Amino acid sequence: MHLPQKTGYREIAAAIRKEILAGVYPPAGLLPPESELAQKYGASRSLANRALGLLAAEGLVRQQQGRGTIVTWLPPMVHSSARYSQATRERDGALGAFDSEVKALGLVPQHEITVERAEPPAEIADALGVARGEVNCVVRRRRLRASGIPVRISASWFPLDIARDTVLEEPTAAINGGVKSALAQLGYPQKTARERIIPSRLPSEAEAALLEISPERSVTDIVHTGLLEDGRVVEVTTTLAPAHYLVIEHDFPLT
Repeated sequence: MHLPQKTGYREIAAAIRKEILAGVYPPAGLLPPESELAQKYGASRSLANRALGLLAAEGLVRQQQGRGTIVTWLPPMVHSSARYSQATRERDGALGAFDSEVKALGLVPQHEITVERAEPPAEIADALGVARGEVNCVVRRRRLRASGIPVRISASWFPLDIARDTVLEEPTAAINGGVKSALAQLGYPQKTARERIIPSRLPSEAEAALLEISPERSVTDIVHTGLLEDGRVVEVTTTLAPAHYLVIEHDFPLT
């Protein structure tokens, strides 16, 4: 495919972008080397490099030393109340809402999990109704990938009196339906939930490294709180995701 003779890097980026969105280059796959792209589009290698830099700034690709240019574009995942239903969380043996969403996209969900007993931040301690300044929670920290692409980092906090010596303390446990199903099986079924969403901010250096994104890419913060029927909070989960991977939808009653 040759573009017009006076093709610039933006035109090359537009052509590659079109092929990425069409599935010619699938998520987590590799683009051809710069030299091949330059030849394909009838341009210099420096223009091909600038085009890849533009696509990287958009979050569509990531250039990795020693490996090449990886396609990091994913169809945006819809974040809505429907994702928390038991049927969705446990669909086809999924390990929670994220697992189910990624499988539905035809990609492979991967979980990197660490678990510890820890002192929660003050706002989480207050939400859970536990004392500040004490090691009184179990926290499950996760980096979640879709076919190798990091898409979320999260931390789920539970009161120690609920989570102590349970499956919630086992990082390698395969929890069908995720932590909500685990809590229900322990006798703590959640009946309502609320979320606070901060739609756009810049990540810290550590957050950008975990998500493998440029520090200039916007991220979305979600704080999810799960409550029992009597109003007790039994879960607070904080999630951070690159903003371009999320579409947020919420239904609510009008009175």
